[in-house]
Amino acid sequence: MSIQDRIERARELYERAVYGGDTSVLIDAERYLDAVEADMALARGRILHARFQSAPAGADSLTAEDPAELPLFEHALELYRALGDARGEAEALFWIGCLHQFIRRDNETAVPYLERSCWLAGETGDKRTQSEALRHLGIAAHAADRLDEAREQLEESSRLRRETGALPGVASNMIGLAYIAAAQDRRADALATLDEAHTIARAHDAHAIVRHIEQARTQI
Repeated sequence: MSIQDRIERARELYERAVYGGDTSVLIDAERYLDAVEADMALARGRILHARFQSAPAGADSLTAEDPAELPLFEHALELYRALGDARGEAEALFWIGCLHQFIRRDNETAVPYLERSCWLAGETGDKRTQSEALRHLGIAAHAADRLDEAREQLEESSRLRRETGALPGVASNMIGLAYIAAAQDRRADALATLDEAHTIARAHDAHAIVRHIEQARTQI
């Protein structure tokens, strides 16, 4: 159900309460609006995250963090849990974990959120969120030098991303797989992976991914 559908349903229930006298429906009206509030909090948090991610190179990530981002994700999580919305909960958990990992560089705090997100997303059939959680669990495993585990998680993330048509995301994952291959002394595989990633990214106008691929090629 879309945000507009939920708002319209809340309006209909309001009218039933006012004109029909059935005030018991107001509880359901509030739940629809709580769902809208959760969706909006998550969306606003994602925008703040995108701004951080696109900050100029060399910016101090610790001071650049927007203090509103984490409370937005936590508020969404609280609302989704109260609503019994496991799919929404999985997405909110992912973003909390992503913030701790990507912005605060704190994998120890991030991983439990990402693991719970991955499990819930799998239970609810949310391949998109599951693929995101797996990607970031792979990043954490790579940072801990668990290269085989990292490769497995990124490959599974890529499989899910292909299923959902998120091909720029596949190209992004391939950068990580190239770094892993290089760390395992498979340089030829690493460069071939980057070539394939470049083809995918160019085909989908993923210009930011293309820049990351070129950076990886230089380093490898």
